Amino acid sequence: MPPVQAPAKVLVSGANGYVAIWVVQNLLSQGYTVRGTVRSAEKGEHLKKLFANFGDKHEVVVVNDITKEGAFDEAVKGVDAIEHTASPFHLKADDPDELIDPAVKGTFGILQSALKYGTSVKRIVVLSSTASIVRVTPEPKVFSEKDWNEQVIEIVREQGKSSPAVAKYRASKTLAEKAAWEFVEKHKGKISWDLVVLNPPFVYGPCLHSVSSPSALNTSLNDWYHTVLTPTRNGRDAKALLSNGSAWVDVRDLADAHRLAIEKSEAGGERIIISKGRFVWQDWIDAAKKIDPKVLSTLANPDVLKDDNDDVAANAERVYQIDYDTSKAKEIFGINYRTEKDSTTDMIAEFGKRGW
Repeated sequence: MPPVQAPAKVLVSGANGYVAIWVVQNLLSQGYTVRGTVRSAEKGEHLKKLFANFGDKHEVVVVNDITKEGAFDEAVKGVDAIEHTASPFHLKADDPDELIDPAVKGTFGILQSALKYGTSVKRIVVLSSTASIVRVTPEPKVFSEKDWNEQVIEIVREQGKSSPAVAKYRASKTLAEKAAWEFVEKHKGKISWDLVVLNPPFVYGPCLHSVSSPSALNTSLNDWYHTVLTPTRNGRDAKALLSNGSAWVDVRDLADAHRLAIEKSEAGGERIIISKGRFVWQDWIDAAKKIDPKVLSTLANPDVLKDDNDDVAANAERVYQIDYDTSKAKEIFGINYRTEKDSTTDMIAEFGKRGW
């Protein structure tokens, strides 16, 4: 039997976030009951309207500060599994602790609450990131779950506020994930649940959460929109479009992985990279140019994808620096990932509906 299966009740932290709201939708659509945490009653209103058709299968509770001791004590009671996604992702922090504190304390806190009061919990899934895996290397590298980003911890320890913005974020994810595994090891004789950690790279795809304008999009989707669909290309020149990139996964595939992570027995105790594959930014621009013209025409500025350098870009060398070994995810989950064309079409269709 799976460790957890519908109609079990699942707690999703940070339920109004870009990834989390798709996790909630995925679980509800598969027959689960979901309790989602938000920082304020106001932030829960969009969730209540979006999932109103699910009636009492969907519940919203307020946890206003995930760094406080005992913040999740009430939320974990009576649930069968926990999907912990609440953690800040932005590149505007001055002090690294602005990111590290909520990431580490939030993760430790929900595990501590589960230890104390989660008597019915059978599995906990923590959303980490390949930020805790990848590191700067002199040559292109394929990373796996065996890799840890110790490098970035040293950078932040030595440079503090002067650390690069991306280093501050990566340190927060690395330290939070380490805290989770250390907690499990320390309390392995006392806990009734096991842990799964999911490590996605950049996450793209349409959004379900409440967003008022392109500038209000979450960090990864904001970068995608302004690089692919604005004339400035978010400050990237032609060379950068062919050499700047990483790896990615569609948010809906990541939501699938979150559900499968509570259903698959063999996922227990595993750290799992969830990635479709590598990209440079020119790949996304090319994908956008090839989608249905009717979809493109809905954009506020469809001409942004019309230029004369198609042949040059098509024949130019593309420099891919990072990729990931996803064999573990394939073996355990067997996800058929959405393609760049799939994700691009759906993102642009949504942006068009919003008048962007």
